[in-house]
Amino acid sequence: MPTRHTDPLTLEVVELIGTVVARYHDEYEEAAATHALTGAQARVLGLLALEPTPMRKIAEKLKCEPSNVTGIIDRLESRGLVERRPDPADRRVKVAAPTNEGRDTARRLRESLHFAREPLGELTETERTLLRDLLKRMLGTP
Repeated sequence: MPTRHTDPLTLEVVELIGTVVARYHDEYEEAAATHALTGAQARVLGLLALEPTPMRKIAEKLKCEPSNVTGIIDRLESRGLVERRPDPADRRVKVAAPTNEGRDTARRLRESLHFAREPLGELTETERTLLRDLLKRMLGTP
């Protein structure tokens, strides 16, 4: 009898998740390129559009070295998309924050990601809620 982790249904689900991730990644990279951004720059800009964030925390979220984030922020700052400012909670810490142009670019980038939205639009609200809850459960987040 196959184990729970190698049964045909589990393997099919894993393959489907991999396909979704690959298609999303490809579209994200293409969308970033239309804004003359790398995928990493676009991801950082997207995170910052949610809230100004210390660079150390960006590195944690992206699971990369802080020095990589510093280079990405430098390039985004040189294009006028991001600025560094003191953290209001601790003025010794610098946070990266999007400029108005950076927020606008992040919004246009998000709006251009059709693969991620269109198939979800075909699901009912109940199905989308179930999918969200299952994904959160898989990730161990509330």
